[in-house]
Amino acid sequence: PDLWGYVIYRYIDNAGYAIDTLYGPEITNYRRTGSGASYYSESYVIAAFDSAKNLSELSKPLSTIFTVARIDTCNNRLEVTWNSYSSVPHPVTDYSVMISVNGEPFFKAGETGPDINSFIINEFITEREYCFFVRAGLANGQVSESNRDCVLTRMQKAPAWINADYASAGDNNKIKLSFTIDPGSEITTFRLERKTVGEKDFRIIKYLTSVSSSVTCIDDEADSETIHLYRLAAVNNCGVPVKYSNLASNIVLRGSYSENRIGLSWNSYRKWNGIVDSYILYADTGEGYRQLAVTAPADTLWSVSYTDIMHEVNGKELCFMVTAFEAFNPHGLSGKSSSFPVCLSLPENIAVPNMFIPEGNNVKEINRYFRPVMSFTPTEYHLVVTDLKRRIVFESRDFHEKWDGRLNGSLLPEGVYLWILRIKTPSGNPVSKTGSVTLKNQ
Repeated sequence: PDLWGYVIYRYIDNAGYAIDTLYGPEITNYRRTGSGASYYSESYVIAAFDSAKNLSELSKPLSTIFTVARIDTCNNRLEVTWNSYSSVPHPVTDYSVMISVNGEPFFKAGETGPDINSFIINEFITEREYCFFVRAGLANGQVSESNRDCVLTRMQKAPAWINADYASAGDNNKIKLSFTIDPGSEITTFRLERKTVGEKDFRIIKYLTSVSSSVTCIDDEADSETIHLYRLAAVNNCGVPVKYSNLASNIVLRGSYSENRIGLSWNSYRKWNGIVDSYILYADTGEGYRQLAVTAPADTLWSVSYTDIMHEVNGKELCFMVTAFEAFNPHGLSGKSSSFPVCLSLPENIAVPNMFIPEGNNVKEINRYFRPVMSFTPTEYHLVVTDLKRRIVFESRDFHEKWDGRLNGSLLPEGVYLWILRIKTPSGNPVSKTGSVTLKNQ
């Protein structure tokens, strides 16, 4: 054949535009400088010509592979896409996605089939330059490589951790919550979620904004007598949660009184990053809360005989609350969660001792005096103590006052003494009692 050379064309919109002429039938490759293939896919065709400059038909078009890499900050991933490579007669068998980080040598990040034109990388390091190109493998062993495209993985820094400090009893019967945020976080929007025990899914309660490393809030809607689970999510600029806290649960304390015994029970606190160190029970007998007992982390039941504590009670009811304490938190924090108080209406009991020992060794303080013990604060009170000859040796209208077994400063002799008690209970019931008490000296 009379083959003299080739004409190289850019192929745009099904039309060829000559860009170069090659003379010599032996030429089988061509390199073009000044190509825009780094910015878009370019297509080319060729035609052969003879000595009379007669042109053949145009060849099948051949296009460069154009690769685009982008960072998806909303979903915390890198996306690589490219156009399909058409090769005749040798089809594409696969695409290899090549990656380089901060100028290091390229390596294969993954491979796709010939009909797939995208690749996702779900793990990457921020503040790095990731560069990509795509290599099409052909059935005859040849390859075609795309342009290189790079992205800087600069994105809003999510917190490495969020610590749920507590869910605890707050004012006005509302549950208060506190969370501590990784101080290295750049996220300022957070989402509070709640799930009541027994429910399947969390639901959004409110959105919160904080530029500090802490978030505090009040749940205005939750039933304080129901156990709830809470968590806080850090939300990125796309509205996507990127980090969740550990769980926090409120403590619900329940109390009962039956057959002279007080029983308390509560749910275990969930779920600190540390551990529950202990539970401390507090009681308010009418003069403010004081510590009553300490239980181990596994103990959520406690009981006491009412007789053992009723001498301390001076109100119409007896109230309790329990507080959980955290230990070994990995972030150096220490959580504390308290229940709402539970109050028990008290029976109007009156107990009068039948013996006391004013002086002696190893005698408990409570046994050194004589005084009626009531489970309430009387509105009226009158106590008279006499000897067997009906001579008054002690008289008081103050229910706090105790008889120490003395008359005019002198200790009375051992023996039996008579007492008369007249009171009015908080419910308005008048009560009159009489009896005897033995004074014993050691």
